[in-house]
Amino acid sequence: MTTQSSLASAWLILFRLLEAHGAKPQSWLRELGADPALARQPGARLPSWLVDVIVTRAAALIEDPAFGLGAAGCWHPSSLGVLGYAWLSSSTLHQGLKRIERYARLLGDRWSCRCVDEADGLRFVCDHGRSDMIVGPVMADYTLSLTLAMCRSNFERTLNPARVFLRRPMPADPRPYHDFFACEVHFGALEDALVLSSSDVEALLPTANRELAATFDAILAEQLAVRSKDDLVSRCQVFLLKQLTSGEPSVGDLGKALGMSRRTLQRKLNEMGTSYQQLLVETRYALAKRYLHDSAKSVTEITFLLGFSEQAAFTRAFKRWSGAAPRDYRQRVDA
Repeated sequence: MTTQSSLASAWLILFRLLEAHGAKPQSWLRELGADPALARQPGARLPSWLVDVIVTRAAALIEDPAFGLGAAGCWHPSSLGVLGYAWLSSSTLHQGLKRIERYARLLGDRWSCRCVDEADGLRFVCDHGRSDMIVGPVMADYTLSLTLAMCRSNFERTLNPARVFLRRPMPADPRPYHDFFACEVHFGALEDALVLSSSDVEALLPTANRELAATFDAILAEQLAVRSKDDLVSRCQVFLLKQLTSGEPSVGDLGKALGMSRRTLQRKLNEMGTSYQQLLVETRYALAKRYLHDSAKSVTEITFLLGFSEQAAFTRAFKRWSGAAPRDYRQRVDA
């Protein structure tokens, strides 16, 4: 069985946090047979179980039970690899958080998150993979404070959540939580989550760069496919992203690239509840919307970037997907 792992560079955040409290996490890693220098090597990974050992030691040493909130002041985009820079280039917090949701496995195999649309905003739910009463609460504080710090770094004005939910019981002193989140904080909840208002998550960010975001997404998709060798859909999407600019790839081309026959590929995709044609449409539609947000790209240019032979064919397809012509969609977005 493959050992679960986490992105080594993300450990730099934990190093800074614990060292600020007088702990020596890098020495602990060496004692456990791990090389802390891996944190400086792009793409390197460390076993996930090390987090449990390090955090348990830190919790026994550090007197402040809310020390995990300090992760907010210890992060840098480079600590999260390509995902950190993709985050900075996101057009909105909604788009950025969805990006984190999609590529969470690159940060850690056992960590996941999900975005849930609510009537008044977006709920971002974190699952750090631990339910014990030592590591679990610390990692919840750590991940939610880090998430909010990332959101605040992209924002032009003060950003506070509408509500925060923590599974940890009410602490003896809840003030650090109210001071940091500056909103309602519900302890003893069923999940660890924060809720951001609709106006905040949909606001255009000053750091937005759609062209860079598209480039980063292609890199992240490929990294995810490598991490998920059994994830056939991710592998198909990576192939389509690379090949569309050269024209519409065939299912035979895709099967050959994946080392399987056309019939085998179609059967496997069918078992997963999808098809080659569905993946092609979904990939094209997602790219089309992204390109149409970029005013520097003409509809003609987008036509060929998506592998269509003529603009009329792209226009007909986009109308089927969205109900609007590409130019009308662009005008509506820019309004």
